[in-house]
Amino acid sequence: MKVNTTRFGELQVNKEDIISFSEGLLGFESLSQFFIVDPGDATLILWLQSIENPETAFPIIEPKIFKPDYVAKLLPADMNSVSLDSISDAKIYSILTIPSDITKMSANLKAPIVINNAKKIARQIVLQDNKLSVKFEMYKELKSYIVSYASDDRKRTNVTEPTATATTDTEATATPSQRASEKINEA
Repeated sequence: MKVNTTRFGELQVNKEDIISFSEGLLGFESLSQFFIVDPGDATLILWLQSIENPETAFPIIEPKIFKPDYVAKLLPADMNSVSLDSISDAKIYSILTIPSDITKMSANLKAPIVINNAKKIARQIVLQDNKLSVKFEMYKELKSYIVSYASDDRKRTNVTEPTATATTDTEATATPSQRASEKINEA
C-alpha cells in the first residue's frame, strides 16, 4: 500500500510491516497503525511513522545503542499486553526528543515502545523502574557509539540481544555492573 507522509513523501509499505498499537501512543491514543522508516543515514535513528496521520512520525532508537546496560523489566501483564511468550520476540525502542540544539537530544527510557516482531503488535509501556528517565540526554553517548562503530569493530555493541526482561515477584535480577561483567567475560 502507498502511504503519503509529510516527512518522507510517498512510501510503499507492505502489509506485513504495519505495526498495530491497540492503545495508540501516550498522547496519541487515536493513532494505532504505524510502520518503521529507516532513512539510511549513519545516525542509527529510525522513524515510527503513522499511517493514519501523515504528519505524525516519531524518531526512535534502540536504547542499547547509547546505553548498553539498559534493560526494560517487563511485568507478566506487560508481556501479555503484546502477546509475548519470550522476550527474544520483542524489539525495544525509545522515542527521542530532538530539539534545535541537537546536543540536548534525549530519549524516553521510562516508557519504551515494545514490539512483538512475530505478530506486529506493540505498546508503549511505562516501566515501574523509578531510576529510568523520560528525558535521558544521550547525545554524547550516541556520538561516541557512532565514532567507535565506525573506527573499531571490536567495540560494537550487539544490539540484537534482548533489551528487555520478563520479571516475576520472586526473580532476582542482575545489577548493571554484573551484566557488564558477564558481557566482558563472554568476549
